[in-house]
Amino acid sequence: MMRTRLGPAVLTAARSVTGPKTLQSIRNLATVAPVESATRNHKVVVVGGGTAGLTIVHQLLRTGKFSKDDLVVVDPAEWHHYQPGWTLVGGGLKTREELRKPLGSLIDPKLKFYNESVQGFSPENNLVTLGNGDKVSYEQLVVVPGININYGGIKGLPEALADPNSLVSSIYGYETCNKVFGTIQQLKKGTAIFTQPAGVVKCAGAPQKAMWLALDHWKKAGLYKPTDPSNSPIKIAFATGLPVMFGVPKYSAKLEELRKERGVEGLFQHDLVAVEGNKATFSNDADGGKEVTRDFDLMHVVPKMGPHAFVKSSPLANEAGFVDVDDGTTRSKKFANVWSAGDASSLPTSKTAAAITAQAPVLVKNLLRAMEGKELEPESIYDGYTSCPLVTEYGKVLLAEFKYGGVPKETFNSWFGIDQVEPRRAFYHLKKDFFPWVYQNYMVKGRWAGPKGWTR
Repeated sequence: MMRTRLGPAVLTAARSVTGPKTLQSIRNLATVAPVESATRNHKVVVVGGGTAGLTIVHQLLRTGKFSKDDLVVVDPAEWHHYQPGWTLVGGGLKTREELRKPLGSLIDPKLKFYNESVQGFSPENNLVTLGNGDKVSYEQLVVVPGININYGGIKGLPEALADPNSLVSSIYGYETCNKVFGTIQQLKKGTAIFTQPAGVVKCAGAPQKAMWLALDHWKKAGLYKPTDPSNSPIKIAFATGLPVMFGVPKYSAKLEELRKERGVEGLFQHDLVAVEGNKATFSNDADGGKEVTRDFDLMHVVPKMGPHAFVKSSPLANEAGFVDVDDGTTRSKKFANVWSAGDASSLPTSKTAAAITAQAPVLVKNLLRAMEGKELEPESIYDGYTSCPLVTEYGKVLLAEFKYGGVPKETFNSWFGIDQVEPRRAFYHLKKDFFPWVYQNYMVKGRWAGPKGWTR
């Protein structure tokens, strides 16, 4: 921001009608902001104001080791969304408006907020270039911008989602999740297909959550009979790019059991590649990628996802385009003062908000030790913990919790001996009521660590 200068004529006129104090006020008003250098210097720059970014930066702030403007958040967004709640919007249980807040309102005043995009990284020079061309220098860099939703990765999908008359919808975006429940209510007969793509997705259980809620809605409306699906007005199919229902064997077995009990057709290794009218084209990977076309009357689509271009093209990325970090420490394998967690990272676990509750404390502790010139402690290791509350019907949730290798790590099993593979009403209320509340009031403020509870 440049200083505005008052010309001689203006000053002369001002002196003729004002006293010295008023003239000084005019000078002060004219000074919009002090001159800033082209490079802005900070201790820790956090790229991303989503779940990971807000959680990590506020945990850092709460350590008391930083002064005002030492910590920076960079994000171009106007709104922050509680994305796990979009499943509930799709089921008619919440409104999308109640699940968002202005991003700036969630950032502590002691933090510096650059409401800008990122153009690129220069880790060799400890610099981030913003979308407006300004440069931000750092001592430590945390890269957590989330994942990119690529609707155009499926031919015809953007047009189908935008068409208010089509029964094609998706819970994976703020602009699209509002359409889901309306399509479910509108369908009275025909074939409903629910898809899941091959490759990386946010919350790998969400694609079928939409299906289970829709099935239960149609069942209660008398339009679907799980015990006699062939004679029901509505037929249901789950088309997934995976060879199984879920990536963790214990939960996959239960979900496969539910699929069969409820008469849902399983189209495994079917990856949606195109939508045209009421026809869906899949690549059948079980048959060498041969294309298969299916007619539908309703389709819920999970779009393709991948790393943001500015991360993928940077020196920070691995071959897949994600920030290349150590699986345990969350530290970059290439640059000792770069860290990542959440969806943008290479951490080989399911990309969920729950995963960040376990990743954030590890990243924060290791980053602080690095700043102090200390060796990372062996106990500050992330074990891959993540969770997916799978809504299996209105009023019941299968609470999947697991770590690296698909090994279950169940909180309530550990505490009370409750096997979480069984869908329960108590878990449903965690998903619907408790998790949104604790997220808004504690997690994004750096005061929630998942199964470990509240932090100081």
